[in-house]
Amino acid sequence: WEDRAAVFLRAADLVTGKYRMRLLAATMLGQSKTVQQAEIDAVCETADFFRWNVRFLEQLREWQPESGPGEWNRLSYRPLEGFVYAVSPFNFTSIAANLPTAPALAGNAVVWKPASTSVLSNWVLAEIYREAGLPPGVINFVPGSGAALSRVLLSRREFAGLHFTGSNEVFDGLWRGIAEGLAGYRSYPRIVGETGGKDFVLIDPSADPDTATAAVIRGAYEYQGQKCSAASRLYVPRSRRDEILDRLADEIRGLPQGPVTDFRNFLAAVIDEASCEGILARVRAAAAAPGTRILAGGEGDTSEGWFLRPTLILTEDPKSETMVKELFGPVLTAFVYDDRDMEAVYRLIDGTSPYALTGAVLAEDRGAIVRALGALGNSAGNLYVNDKPTGAVVGRQPFGGARRSGTNDKAGSPWNLLRWTSPLTVKENLDPPGDWRYPHMSGG
Repeated sequence: WEDRAAVFLRAADLVTGKYRMRLLAATMLGQSKTVQQAEIDAVCETADFFRWNVRFLEQLREWQPESGPGEWNRLSYRPLEGFVYAVSPFNFTSIAANLPTAPALAGNAVVWKPASTSVLSNWVLAEIYREAGLPPGVINFVPGSGAALSRVLLSRREFAGLHFTGSNEVFDGLWRGIAEGLAGYRSYPRIVGETGGKDFVLIDPSADPDTATAAVIRGAYEYQGQKCSAASRLYVPRSRRDEILDRLADEIRGLPQGPVTDFRNFLAAVIDEASCEGILARVRAAAAAPGTRILAGGEGDTSEGWFLRPTLILTEDPKSETMVKELFGPVLTAFVYDDRDMEAVYRLIDGTSPYALTGAVLAEDRGAIVRALGALGNSAGNLYVNDKPTGAVVGRQPFGGARRSGTNDKAGSPWNLLRWTSPLTVKENLDPPGDWRYPHMSGG
């Protein structure tokens, strides 16, 4: 395992050194990330995954079972019997780095299917692995049709695991395909997936307005809202409705947007035409619905790219489409709740979305924070207090959600790495008995 660790520790140094500018530029230009978002993702978090996963593997190996007199018990962490299929998304270069390398660090061979809209930065990662000393055939970079590749891989007896980040529809389809082939596999496959989110921000009546404004804007609109953790539903107390919504709308209208080569821009374009047209259609439908108003944004400029203005929608229906369905774009929908009944809004937040990925509680009142965390404990896998619901850091906030957000196997922690191992327990008897009879059986 030390030889595998050395490869990825060297890869981390290549990411932060020799390849830093190339990987950064590929992520900016290929995935439309601002320089700040790309630096955090492609450089910092990618290197963090490589270094921390080595430490996590060390931590797993440190735990050993107890041994009694005359025996030696030990636990080893074998790779799975077969290969792991890694399917990565476009929106994070670091996720594309972690999905194949975590199983590889644990000793597995991996077939890696990158997203078609992030092939450039992902190819740079593959080049980094080669230069770091990864042998051929360990991580196999195979861009192309996901459906065609999945048909082949899921039919193989050697298929041992799926490491996935992407849409619910694709994940559900892969899970069904695995179930259909179950009898033909050598072992029950490991399935680890992170899918969608409909992430909430609850502004408590005691919230600081500056904190609320910063958390909402960063949480909803950084990287054009193309994060599974991005804030997309906002709950505003009626007692502070105008103060909060008017300020938010004014700030949103002024957010600078344009090409990523202009470092003054806060937002850039969404990933492709299909995404752009789909989001605009949802926004237009919302605008036409009764009880709904567009407070900011709602339009796009596609003359020289897929630029959608950051949008704030106000709805009177807490179960409207844009409060329930994931849009994966710069769209935030607000609902004004009656702060005389906080228990009702907790139930509303918990019951509105099928997802449970991230959420944020903004409050100055400590009692309000405690009550909200207690009520919303199953509503998210990552909860944030007085912060945006995005930006989990490897080794600090293990990331993943439950319900329809995935299997909650916590990337950036030992729990994820453990999924790619097959523990072996060995008991060695140091003083073996020479007679099958037990002591109570001898004599009269």
